[in-house]
Amino acid sequence: MTPGSARSRWLAALAAVALVTGGCGSAGEERAPEAAYTVEQLAAAVGCPAKPQGTATDVRQASCTVDGATVVFLQFDTEAGQRHWLDYATLYGGVYLVGDRWVVTGGAEDYLRDLREKLGGEIRKADS
Repeated sequence: MTPGSARSRWLAALAAVALVTGGCGSAGEERAPEAAYTVEQLAAAVGCPAKPQGTATDVRQASCTVDGATVVFLQFDTEAGQRHWLDYATLYGGVYLVGDRWVVTGGAEDYLRDLREKLGGEIRKADS
């Protein structure tokens, strides 16, 4: 895979999440991150089948629709990859449930807070 194609895939994943996660806010509320879940485990926690969305070297992405809202699940190979993704994603605003090498975004902030009870992690709100 060429560096350009990896970057293109990364940016495509970021753009997909940015479209889904409009909104704004301030610094997040902390809770100890839990296990490193797969996108399939994250989707199962919300009760929907994971629909894979492309592939990249260090991140897997899937989504499903819950109560009319698209929820996006991301699984990262490394913490550094997750931090890098979050740095760019939060530029677009939104609310994220962030755990150990995983992120869930989409739906209302209250929905992510409820999901946090099942998965752990911390809520992060990006400035828009």
